[in-house]
Amino acid sequence: MSDIKAQYRTVMDDHFPSEVTLKVGETELVYRKRTWKLPDSQGELVEKGLRYGENPGQEAALYELVKGGLTVGDVELIEAGNGLVSGLDESQMLQAGKHPGKTNLTDVDGALHILRYLTDRPAAAIMKHNNPSGAAMGADIAEAYHKAFMADLIAAFGGAAVLNRPVTVEAAEMMNDLYLEVVAAPDYEEGSLDILKKRKNLRILRIPRMDELARYRNARFLDIKSLMDGGMVLQTSSVNPIKTPEDLLPARSEHQGKVYEPKRKPTQRELEDVVFGWAVEQGVTSNSVIYVKDGCTVGIGTGEQDRVGVARIAVDKAYSKYQNRLAWEKHGLKYDILLAEIARGTKEASLKEAIDQEAKEAKAGLTGSIMISDAFFPFRDGVDVGLAQGVSCIAHPGGSMRDWESIEACNETDPPTAMVFTGQRAFKH
Repeated sequence: MSDIKAQYRTVMDDHFPSEVTLKVGETELVYRKRTWKLPDSQGELVEKGLRYGENPGQEAALYELVKGGLTVGDVELIEAGNGLVSGLDESQMLQAGKHPGKTNLTDVDGALHILRYLTDRPAAAIMKHNNPSGAAMGADIAEAYHKAFMADLIAAFGGAAVLNRPVTVEAAEMMNDLYLEVVAAPDYEEGSLDILKKRKNLRILRIPRMDELARYRNARFLDIKSLMDGGMVLQTSSVNPIKTPEDLLPARSEHQGKVYEPKRKPTQRELEDVVFGWAVEQGVTSNSVIYVKDGCTVGIGTGEQDRVGVARIAVDKAYSKYQNRLAWEKHGLKYDILLAEIARGTKEASLKEAIDQEAKEAKAGLTGSIMISDAFFPFRDGVDVGLAQGVSCIAHPGGSMRDWESIEACNETDPPTAMVFTGQRAFKH
């Protein structure tokens, strides 16, 4: 068993070159391997790169683009000198904790991919395995973090919390109550680091240029997908065009000579939540359906093969997360731990019954939420899943042969459910 545990503590040597040159046509892109001089388990400074890859035993290396810029057609890709995660040096690792691994840094990068579209207000994203467990905006950064954490306090355990404003003492105290792998932010207010550093293994990062995150909104990068046969697929990365409610499209479909449109237009609050939710969707693995309300995720369904299935999964997750939140707020226990204590006879069964009833009556916060899908609904069955929970507005790219069915489904509710199109698919694989 000790040998099994040791593999997670071992910082691997990697044999990747210090520099990689990728030639695309006549353009050369030069990447330099990122290494850090950090203390090992004996406290001695050792220069190494990533701890390991996705799993122990997988060599890995992080590279920063240091030379060259690529234009593909009319699309100019991001140039050298703009490193965020890849630009991290020792001075920005305010506490190295355990030596950083691939998943730690890709989770931070995934959060930045979302937060670059949410720069106007304090926002936080807690990432786990390249998907957000919770994302939220708030009046201040502490509120944004609290909302993101409470959206899924189970998955947040061991996650990467990324905030787009300096960490305050209030936010640091909240984060100190939970085991996190990484905290990343543009800066840290006086006193906040003292609180965070109480957890010795926590990686505390000040991301270079994160205070300039807004200028990355429209930046595209070269997206490389490696294939098992040694081949690869190159593509330019996607960009979210939805900046304001005015960028959304009215839902409209024609079928057999008849025009179908929603009976009710969305409110300003609903439109703002659509813009927020579509930003979050950029960082969610497809197929995905998410529910958001008041600038916070309610349920996140990720990576499923069918859209109606992922819509149901997001609902199920919303209920389980809501039950957890109630158990935590009322009894200081996670829901499953409360059930275990009831089974042992140390807690009354009535506590569970009360939580279940409250979650049922509130429909887990789904009533009045916005249902967002990263691609169109091929049939109305996916839309019906959200409508059964009382969503007040649905947003998806549009373009299905059966968009008219989905619009009709919205018009059948009382009051009618609003619908808008984004005009863009948001797949992420």
